[in-house]
Amino acid sequence: MADVSKKIRAIFFAIFVGVFLASYLIGSVYKMSDEDAKNFLDEFQSATEGIDTFGIFVHNLADALPMFVPGFGVAWGIYIALSTGIAFNALISQSGLHISALTVFLVSPFGMMELVAYSIGMSRSLILISTLVRRRNVRHEIKNSSIEIGIVVALLLVAAFVESYMVLHH
Repeated sequence: MADVSKKIRAIFFAIFVGVFLASYLIGSVYKMSDEDAKNFLDEFQSATEGIDTFGIFVHNLADALPMFVPGFGVAWGIYIALSTGIAFNALISQSGLHISALTVFLVSPFGMMELVAYSIGMSRSLILISTLVRRRNVRHEIKNSSIEIGIVVALLLVAAFVESYMVLHH
């Protein structure tokens, strides 16, 4: 069989949902001092001052596209998940809320859309490596990658509008 079956594709996707969530969870339990969390938030607010829907979209797309790179994409996705977990932990610790960073991520509609988008990219990275190593139909997988990149772009665009509405306007 030259192509990755839909069943295998679904299994890879599910595995990388788990990998992303586990990496995010590890990042979200990272304990930083109150001073470090405050400094992080100050830097974050400076960096995001004046950001709009398009800025959110571009940032998330810049995080997602490298996840499609064969091999590298998996490591990049884990790094992004860890970093996002640490960031959410800092935000929550400084807000005084008593809720897990994972819960915040999973209950936000834009968080779920980003999870799906990033998991698509990470799993495609593994599929491309497998295709190259096994010398399978690379053209077909590049076509599938292009379709999935389109799906990720659409998901992240919608997620940016939702995040902008929920976070920036409230």
